[in-house]
Amino acid sequence: MAALAMEDSASGKDAIAEGLLDLLKPSVQQLDLHVHSMRESQVELREHIDNLASELGRINEHQKVALDLDPYVKKLLNARRRVVLVNNILQNAQERLRRLNHNVAKETARRKTMLEASGAFITRSSSKP
Repeated sequence: MAALAMEDSASGKDAIAEGLLDLLKPSVQQLDLHVHSMRESQVELREHIDNLASELGRINEHQKVALDLDPYVKKLLNARRRVVLVNNILQNAQERLRRLNHNVAKETARRKTMLEASGAFITRSSSKP
């Protein structure tokens, strides 16, 4: 009787854990996709900033009238540095999400195996007189 109560308690906890996993998994996957697309956008933005900075440098070299474009180039390079920083932060967050997703899947598989094993044990024990 006590074993049955413990099984109900354990299976209840596993059901709650599995329910939470089912609830959170789509959100984590969607967040991972958004982070991935954001990283791609950051890389594209960094490339555009680099191209613009080099164009401004070429324009500045070929100008007959002395325009001081250096402050603008510095602003672009500063923006590029911030884009790289945000990209690194996003990359770290995505890696943590990937590890979390992996650990959740591993724990779910472990719990299912334990639950199936305990269910088989209880079924055999119940069939004995």
